[in-house]
Amino acid sequence: MSEMANENKQYMIAAIKQVKDRVADNVGGPFGACIVLKDQVISLGHNTVLEDVDPTCHAEINAIRTAAEKLGRYDLKGCVIYSTTEPCPMCFSAIHWANIDKIVYGTEIDDVKKLGFRELNIDNHTLKKLGNSNIEIVSGFEREACKEMLEYWQEHSKLKTY
Repeated sequence: MSEMANENKQYMIAAIKQVKDRVADNVGGPFGACIVLKDQVISLGHNTVLEDVDPTCHAEINAIRTAAEKLGRYDLKGCVIYSTTEPCPMCFSAIHWANIDKIVYGTEIDDVKKLGFRELNIDNHTLKKLGNSNIEIVSGFEREACKEMLEYWQEHSKLKTY
C-alpha cells in the first residue's frame, strides 16, 4: 500500500469518526467530512441539520465554513475534501464554488437513499459534467468502512431519516 493511500485512509477515518463520536447526540444524519491542505487536516465537519435547525448544515458545508474561516479565505484551492458519502448537489456546488481540487467519498447517494434519506438522484460525475467543473472525483474510497458507519448510525441513533 502506498504512502498516499495510508494518508487518504487516515483522512477518511477522521471523517467517519466525526459521525461515530456524535451519534448519541442526535444532531443530524450519518455524514462526516474532512478537508486537507498539504497533508494537514484543516477542518472536520459532521451533519448538524437538526442541532442547528438549518437544512444547509451538511457535513461538507460545515467543514467548508470552518476551513474558510481558519484559512482566512473563501478560495480553498489546493484542498481535498473527504466525505463519508457522495456529496449532495448542494454540497457539490459549494465544493465547486470553494475551488476545492478534489472530492474523495465512500458510499454513494443510492446507499443513503436506501436508508430513507430524500436524496436527489444526481451523482457527482453528472454534476461535474453539467457544470464543466475541474474537480477531481474519487468514488468508493474506503466504501466498506463508510457502509459500516452507516449501519452503526442506523443501529445506535434515535433519529429517523429526514
